[in-house]
Amino acid sequence: MKTLYIIRHAKSDWNDLSLSDFERPLNKRGQKNTLFMGELLAHNNVHPDLIVSSPAVRAKATAKEIAKIVNYDTKKIVYEDTLYMADVNAIEGVLKKISSSKKTVFIIGHNPDLTLFAEYISGYDIDNIPTCGIFCVTLKNDDWQSIGRNMAEFVSFDYPKKHEDS
Repeated sequence: MKTLYIIRHAKSDWNDLSLSDFERPLNKRGQKNTLFMGELLAHNNVHPDLIVSSPAVRAKATAKEIAKIVNYDTKKIVYEDTLYMADVNAIEGVLKKISSSKKTVFIIGHNPDLTLFAEYISGYDIDNIPTCGIFCVTLKNDDWQSIGRNMAEFVSFDYPKKHEDS
């Protein structure tokens, strides 16, 4: 079975207006939420075979921190240029290139692209993946090349604000 974790980057810092959108780092809340969600994945024994991320600074920081927490070698993170300012077809194309030997994959990127993609592959209406949100699906067919509209089953949807009062 193939499992996909669709992860939106954590909250970014808008304080330095001289930075481009691509260059914006995580803010303090983003750093805290990344640690929390990474620990939640580790607690649930989630260990990816592959992490693919947008190369934008905030996405890279999210990917690296989560990778460390789930014991994934940060040097093996694949940074895919097409995940920055992607659309559903671009995300689908990235996933279709993944080796069938990879069972559990994290894809880390941006909205609205990730939300649209999550809804497209699962048929599940989520409206929005918030910052550092994680939407998990399993593929109906056991290969990445078959990914497409309604070709995944919803498993879970989690995000930091769900845990704020607990």
